[in-house]
Amino acid sequence: MKLSSGAHRRAAVLGSPIAHSLSPALHLAAYAALGLDWSYDAIEVDEASLPDFLTSLDNTWAGLSLTRPLKEVVIPLLSAVDLVAQRVGAVNTVVPEPHGLRGYNTDVLGIVDSLRELQVHAPATATVLGAGATARSAIAALAELGASDISICSRRREPAESCVALAAEWNIPARWATFEPTMELIAAEVVISTLPGDVAAPWAQAVAHAEGALLDASYHPWPTPLAAAWPSSRVASGRDMLLWQAVEQVRLMTGMQPPVAAMSAAVPA
Repeated sequence: MKLSSGAHRRAAVLGSPIAHSLSPALHLAAYAALGLDWSYDAIEVDEASLPDFLTSLDNTWAGLSLTRPLKEVVIPLLSAVDLVAQRVGAVNTVVPEPHGLRGYNTDVLGIVDSLRELQVHAPATATVLGAGATARSAIAALAELGASDISICSRRREPAESCVALAAEWNIPARWATFEPTMELIAAEVVISTLPGDVAAPWAQAVAHAEGALLDASYHPWPTPLAAAWPSSRVASGRDMLLWQAVEQVRLMTGMQPPVAAMSAAVPA
């Protein structure tokens, strides 16, 4: 459905903490380029207050972006969830529909497009640092790209085994690996860090001979210690991932072709 530029609608990103979010800049740039009289805010919402917030939505709302800690807890509050979000167990986009709220996961597409920009295609080996919601999205993205083998680096075995099981749904061999940095893990064709920059910092000591691509999902502050130490120029940040997942969010919320150039210009690298 194409929307009239004269119809005022609302959208927002929810999470806690939320003040640092770049989502308002991305979405507002898109609305301006599309000629839409829409607002987009960053709203502090935690797990306890999420149900009441969703109940309060009226027909002026076009959609919501979700970040930590809401991507998993929102699922039982929705009327429907798309297949990708169901598989990875994480929703980062909510769109009102006639029969309720539908959840989507655009993080997967954000990772796929970020890696394609780094010329990552069908990697034989991949290493994922972390085993949370973003790591599960990373596994789905690697499956989309045709990855052949994945190592999941996590201090805790249980979430890592959940990621291993998810990879098995696409018939991709995966394993729980040590959280200690090793040359073998860093030597993968692509490394995806889903950890906060300071948590991934010890891995910076092992990257001297890395030749593959790095997607570091952190973007504030940038560069992270891992990204700064990476010897190859094939590095993407959470800013790149955020841009591409927001592009899909704009498409879902507006029904219009997202203005990628205008959105990218709104959050310079």
